[in-house]
Amino acid sequence: MENRTQSAEPMQLYLQEARKYEYLTPEKEREYATRWRNDGDRLALDRLVGSHLRLVFKLARGYQGYGLPIADLVAEGNVGLMQAAEKFDPEKGFRFATYASWWVRAAIQEYVLHNWSLVKIGTTAAQKKLFFSLRRLKARMEELDNGDLSPEAVAYIATELDVPETEVVEMNRRLTNDSSLNAPFGEEGDSEWQDQLTDDRASQESLVGDAEERRERLSFLKLGLEALDDRERAILVARRLADEPQTLEELSARFHVSRERVRQLEVRAFEKVQKAVLARSRAQQIAAADKGRDWGRGEMSRALISA
Repeated sequence: MENRTQSAEPMQLYLQEARKYEYLTPEKEREYATRWRNDGDRLALDRLVGSHLRLVFKLARGYQGYGLPIADLVAEGNVGLMQAAEKFDPEKGFRFATYASWWVRAAIQEYVLHNWSLVKIGTTAAQKKLFFSLRRLKARMEELDNGDLSPEAVAYIATELDVPETEVVEMNRRLTNDSSLNAPFGEEGDSEWQDQLTDDRASQESLVGDAEERRERLSFLKLGLEALDDRERAILVARRLADEPQTLEELSARFHVSRERVRQLEVRAFEKVQKAVLARSRAQQIAAADKGRDWGRGEMSRALISA
């Protein structure tokens, strides 16, 4: 018979783990929070966070209406729970659940906003308030169709949420006109819109080739710098390789020479590096050509033997 634990859904496993932790009394909660805050006690952190896993699940369920997997919502909520544990101050007298709820909701809401639609839904506080409250207010007013809201409904919602009426209209249109990438299309409905999306990123072959080319250039540069003396190397690095290049005046003061002498040393160092890089490149080309000739002779010998 299949092992029940292996066949259980992820959320069943999560809840099974959450039930292992007992609810904390205010005294125990304060003790664990203090031990974690003052001593970095990992066991105390585990007890404090573990006893609130069920809270995360309860809050995450409130956002299931946005069509996102409950497991993902819970995972994001757990991130918020850990952030709350990092910031919680037991000396202020609040229960951890009260404090953590704000962090959990914020983490889940941020996840919903970034994943519910391809278009970024909310950036301002007013837009976020609209996104998470508009459906509830529309249901209360029985404005459940997918068209534009009536002027009276727009005015009511704007007043209720203290946001501009134009943002109410815009958010309602964005929410009602959004379509799922998993929606079927075609004559037989056997394709999804997401199948038509193209990936404009470079191929793996191009990425590997570019990385190899960068490594080769760095090795050439390292070889070229080794051909310089300490002063030439320092000047070339300061003038051409630093994020914020130094001026001739600064290097003149550093090495106690004139600005013109610094410029001459820079030019000479650059020419030395160029020569070293060109010599290395030619050596590699000759080695590659010799290897090709050896390979060709070997292939010819094998062909003659086979004949």
